Amino acid sequence: MGQRAWYWFDTTLAGGTSVLIGWLVAACLAVVVPTSAVLVWTDRRAPDSLSGKLAAVWRNTGETLRLGGEGGSPLRIALSVLLALVALLYVSTLVSLITTGLSERLLALRRGRSAVLERGHAVVLGWSEQVFTVVSELVEANANQRRAAVVVLADENKTEMEEALAAKVGPTGRTRLICRSGRLTDPNDLLRVSPATAHAVVVLPGDKPSEDGEIVKTLLALRAAVGDESPVRIVAAVRDDRYRLAATLAAGPHASVLEVDDITARLVVQAARQPGLSAVHQELLDFEGAEFYTVTEPALTGRTFGDALLAYPTSCVVGLVRDGGTVALSPPPDTVIRPDDALVVIAQDDDTTVLPPAPPAVDPTVIVPRPEVTARPERVLLLGWNRRAPRIVTQLARCALPGSVLEVVAEGGKTTATAVRVSGAAAGGALSVVFRRGDPTRPGTLHAIDAAAYDSVIVLGPDRGHGDHGEPDDRTTLLLLRAMERASGREIPVVTEMTDDRNRVLAPVSPGADFIVSGKLIGLLMSQISQNHHLAPLFEELFSPEGNGIHLRPASHYLRPGCEATFATVVESARRRGECAIGFRSPAGPEAAADRDPGVRLNPCKATPRRWSGRDEIIVIARD
Repeated sequence: MGQRAWYWFDTTLAGGTSVLIGWLVAACLAVVVPTSAVLVWTDRRAPDSLSGKLAAVWRNTGETLRLGGEGGSPLRIALSVLLALVALLYVSTLVSLITTGLSERLLALRRGRSAVLERGHAVVLGWSEQVFTVVSELVEANANQRRAAVVVLADENKTEMEEALAAKVGPTGRTRLICRSGRLTDPNDLLRVSPATAHAVVVLPGDKPSEDGEIVKTLLALRAAVGDESPVRIVAAVRDDRYRLAATLAAGPHASVLEVDDITARLVVQAARQPGLSAVHQELLDFEGAEFYTVTEPALTGRTFGDALLAYPTSCVVGLVRDGGTVALSPPPDTVIRPDDALVVIAQDDDTTVLPPAPPAVDPTVIVPRPEVTARPERVLLLGWNRRAPRIVTQLARCALPGSVLEVVAEGGKTTATAVRVSGAAAGGALSVVFRRGDPTRPGTLHAIDAAAYDSVIVLGPDRGHGDHGEPDDRTTLLLLRAMERASGREIPVVTEMTDDRNRVLAPVSPGADFIVSGKLIGLLMSQISQNHHLAPLFEELFSPEGNGIHLRPASHYLRPGCEATFATVVESARRRGECAIGFRSPAGPEAAADRDPGVRLNPCKATPRRWSGRDEIIVIARD
């Protein structure tokens, strides 16, 4: 009987809105009328007559249900009920419309489809591994700004983007972080983030080289959205060099387009030739600590670049931005500073570069003459192979001395065979390339090699999309190298190329090993250029085998070992040989003093004295 009653009730509810309203009215009357009757019959002030009590019950019911509760003739009661129903219908409809409008508005906001009306903000287009690095660095760069905004546009769910950024980036301080959803190749979607009024637009590279075509389409859509004459600064990156020219043409003449694989190969080679250099790159590229700035200093007009090197006690001058935007990195010390020139400095912030009344003092008695250094051939071991490996071989060949040897240990196959021909043709005669077929993740392969006998060992990780299905990767090779270090008691100079910074904490290598995390470094580089477009040619020269670069050289080449001197004296010693000293590296070790700060120190105070040991290295910008 109960099931049949519930079935009948369910069937009546399926009759539509009118049935639902009828049940609602019946339910209300079933509660309101009896309750009103009880209230009237228990009230001592209620009328004595039955008609009076029924009228009182009606008034209570009408007031409760907002039906007026008017008494009198049946016509009067009917009209009052009609007016109350009209009022109730109007109010209900109005509330429903307002609720629907607010719901649609909130839904649109959650979908990220509303327009962003900002000026001077930073726009980040795309969603890849670099987004967290770029947003974090932009937030750090805007730390001293009162009102700043970073807008992220991607074809992703807005709520999920906000949650991911909040988890990875953390508190943003004064910078407002705004996320919007849309297609990057649609100019109408791009207009929602106001790119024409932005300070800079960063177009992130895809996670795979096959996505470079979408980067070109995004740049074309962006140019259509902002116009050809827009002064907005655009920074983009591609992975495959075949798309760089197309991306450069699509972005316009004032844009900077980086090539991920080429920069990664350069940094790997530089770190392989100079252990510890990756830490210097990390310090220079992030906005935490010292970084590059361009400043104008009228007081130095007419003086030489050598004078400017010692002019600032808390900033390191490294170059000039000449008229027309040309960057001269570490020019000759006798170069005269012209009125329209700007200085390229390494400083904690652009507002900390202040000229003192007098430059810091220099002690010329501890400066030593430049020693004769004889370069020797190098032996490099390359473990593993990926699409960046041929570029690494080419870069090694460009800076190799005759007699240098590169031994490659990688698995065979059609891909490796093709890469062998390409890299062999690029190597030329200065670098001898020897290929050995084998799996570097297997103990037998590495045990046949004396890794500690090489000047550097480069470990390459798999391309993105490979090595994610359970097969051994570069971490297996690093584990084997670490075990070989412990067994032999000799340190192996390892340079590891990784695509994901999350794997760095899992890398089982010695603390002094070099890491080239391509995703993070490219994100840092794009952030730096987005804040100062003059830095694009500067980094191009720094990371190139030719021209001026960053070098680590023994402190004994500049000062007497064991002496106490200020960094100003180091700068003067470097100036005499046409170099710009920007910091020092003090590797940790058992013989290091307990009161010394190990690691990289960029832009130290020039007036603070310290004692220099034989383990210290001076970081300079100079030609090789």
